[in-house]
Amino acid sequence: MPMLKEPWKKYRKFKPLDLPNRQWPSRTNDKPPRWLATDLRDGNQSLVDPMDGEQKLRFFKMLVEIGYKEIEVSFPSASQTDFDFTRSLFETPGVVPDDVWLQVLSPCREELIKRTVESLKGANKAILHLYLATSECFQRIVFGMTEDQSVELAVKCTKYARSITKDDPSTQGTQWQYEFSPETFSDSSPEFVVRICEAVKAAWEPTEDNPIIFNLPATVEMSTPNVYADQIEYFCTNMTERKKFCVSVHPHNDRGCAVAAAELAQMAGAERVEGTLFGNGERTGNVDLVTLALNLYTQGVYPEVDFSDINKIIKVVEESNKIPVNERWPYGGQLVVCAFSGSHQDAIKKGFQTRRMEGNDPEHPWQMPYLPLDPQDIGRTYEAVIRVNSQSGKGGVAWIIMNSLGLDLPRGLQVTFSRIIQKEADAKGRELLPREIAHLFEEAYHLKRNPRFTLIDYNITAVRSDADKTSVGQPPQTAMPAQNTSSNKRQFAGVIAIDGVQHPLVGVGTGAISSLANALHSLGIDLDVADYKEHSLSAGKDANSAGKDVKAATYIECMVSGNPQEKVWGVGIHEDVVQASLIALLSAASSFLTSRVSTPKPFKPRHMRDFSQSEIHALEQLNLPGNQSPLREMMTPKAELNTSPLATVRPGQVNFEKLEEAAWKEEESNGLKVNGTH
Repeated sequence: MPMLKEPWKKYRKFKPLDLPNRQWPSRTNDKPPRWLATDLRDGNQSLVDPMDGEQKLRFFKMLVEIGYKEIEVSFPSASQTDFDFTRSLFETPGVVPDDVWLQVLSPCREELIKRTVESLKGANKAILHLYLATSECFQRIVFGMTEDQSVELAVKCTKYARSITKDDPSTQGTQWQYEFSPETFSDSSPEFVVRICEAVKAAWEPTEDNPIIFNLPATVEMSTPNVYADQIEYFCTNMTERKKFCVSVHPHNDRGCAVAAAELAQMAGAERVEGTLFGNGERTGNVDLVTLALNLYTQGVYPEVDFSDINKIIKVVEESNKIPVNERWPYGGQLVVCAFSGSHQDAIKKGFQTRRMEGNDPEHPWQMPYLPLDPQDIGRTYEAVIRVNSQSGKGGVAWIIMNSLGLDLPRGLQVTFSRIIQKEADAKGRELLPREIAHLFEEAYHLKRNPRFTLIDYNITAVRSDADKTSVGQPPQTAMPAQNTSSNKRQFAGVIAIDGVQHPLVGVGTGAISSLANALHSLGIDLDVADYKEHSLSAGKDANSAGKDVKAATYIECMVSGNPQEKVWGVGIHEDVVQASLIALLSAASSFLTSRVSTPKPFKPRHMRDFSQSEIHALEQLNLPGNQSPLREMMTPKAELNTSPLATVRPGQVNFEKLEEAAWKEEESNGLKVNGTH
C-alpha cells in the first residue's frame, strides 16, 4: 500500500503540553547525570541472539571498567539464564565492586517480584525496578484497566516489594533502592502520572538520604524533544517532596531524537539517564550513552565515564550484540573523524598547522575545522582523519604526505601531485590508503632511487671575475671554498651518472642550484628553476632517516626552456642542505627526461662538452668511488676563452642568491649541515 496523500486521516498529531512558564530552555547541562547502563537487560532482550552468561560477564566487566556505577543486569523472572547470571555476579568474589549498584527489572506481579528479589540475595547494593504502563492506549487495549485499578496495582506491588526488601530483616545486609517506571510515560496523561507516582512514593516512604527513583520513559518516542522536556518539567514541578525522589529518563529513538530528548530532559530536571552503548535496544534502540557522555565532554564537562579506548569498547559491543556500529555513528563510527572532501581536508590541514605553530599545548582550547573532538582523546589517530578518494583535493593529499613522510609540500607541488592521486583513485575506483599515497609520492619524485640520475661526487667552489682567473699555461688556482657573498659566483664541478653512463659536468651560476642547472644545460637538459622551498625534516619521518639527525627537505619547480607552461617538480632529502637541493634538481631532471618520449635511453648529450684546464683541475679534485677511469681521459681540454665563463650562465627565474642565503641561515639555525662542498 502506498503512502497516504491525506495522512491526517490515519495519524493523529501529538498534543503538546500547555506549559506557558517553562523554565528549562534557559538552563544548561553543566554536570553529568547518574548513568544507568541497561545493555545487559534492555539491550540484550532486543537481540536476535541474546548474550550467553560468558558474554554478559565480559560486557559487565567492560561497563565497570568504563566507570558505570549503576548497571541493569537482567530480567530475572523472564528466563533462567538471566536469573543464573544475576546469581553468578553475587556468588563470584570480586566481580561486583563495592561502589556499583546492580539493577533488575520486574513487572507488577507479586510472584515475579518475589522471583526477582530472590536473584538479588546476598547483593551489596541493589535496585529493584518495577514498571506498569500508564497510557490510555495500554490501559484500554493491553490491560483493560481503569486509572484507579492501575494506581491500586502499583501501590499493592510497591508495598509487597518493600516487605521483602528493605522491611525484611533477612535482607538487611543489602542496601536497597526502589525504582518505579510509569511505562509509556510520554503517551500518558501528565496528571495521572503524577497521581500514580505520588501513591507509589507514599507506599515506599523514601527519605532524602535514600530517595525513590521515578523513571519516566519515552517507551515509544512520539513527539519532538521539547515536548518530552515539558513533560519532565511538569512532573518535577507538580510532584511533592522533591528531594525524596530522583527523576530518571529512558528515551527510545523511534523518531531519531533520543539524544536530544535526554539532554533537554536533564535541562528540565532529570538527574539520571538510562541507555545503552551505541544505542542498542528495541526497534530503533535506546538513547546512546556514548554520544551523551562525549557531548558533555566536548562542552568541557567530564562525564565520569571513560572512553579513552573507544575502539576496544566497540569491539566488545559488536562481538556481544552481533550488530556492527554504523560507520557514521557519532563518535564511534569509523568514518566520523574522516574527511574525504577536498575543502574539508584543506581546512583540517590548516587547523593542525595552526595548532602545531601554537605548540600543540593540550591545555590550549581545541578549535579545529570539522572536528569537534580531538580523535586522540578517544584513542583514535590523526592518520585516520583525512582519507583520499577521487573527490579529495590537494589539502588531504598533502596532509597524508606530511603524516607519512614528514614533508610539508609547497602549494604548487600539492596541486601537481594531487592530479596523480586523483588519476590513480579514478583508475582503482576506490579510496587510496596512506601507504599507497606515500609510495606514489616516493615513486613520482624519486625519494628512494632516481631511475635516471645519480650524483657520483661534486664540489661547489667560488669563482671570481676575469681578473682573478688563471691564465693559459699557468697552474690553476686552488679552488676556494664557497662563500655566501653577493660578489662571488659559484662553480659546480661533478660527475653525474645518467642512465648508468657517467658524465663530467661543470657549470657556473649564482648558487649551487643554478650552477648545476647551467651544467645540465651543457648536456642539452634545458630547465629553468622557477620555485624553491626547503624545511628541516626530523629523524624518522622519511624512509632513509633511521639513526640519523636532522635532514633537509628541498622542493624545486622547474620550467622547460622555451615552454614556461610545462613544469616539473623535484624533491630532495639529505643531511646537507646543498646536496638536498642538488638531488631535488636531478629529481626534476629525471621527470623531465622521462616525459620526453623521443629522448633516447641511455641518454645522449646533444653536443660534446670541452673543458678548460681550470675546469679539468676542478673535476680531478673529486673523490670517485672504485677504480674509475681518469677524468682527463674522459675530457678534451679547450683553449682558454677570452670571455669569462660567467658569460655562459643563463639568467635564472628566481633570485637564488637571496633564496639560498636566507635558506642557509635558517637551516644552520636548525642544525643542518651547509658545507658547500661534498
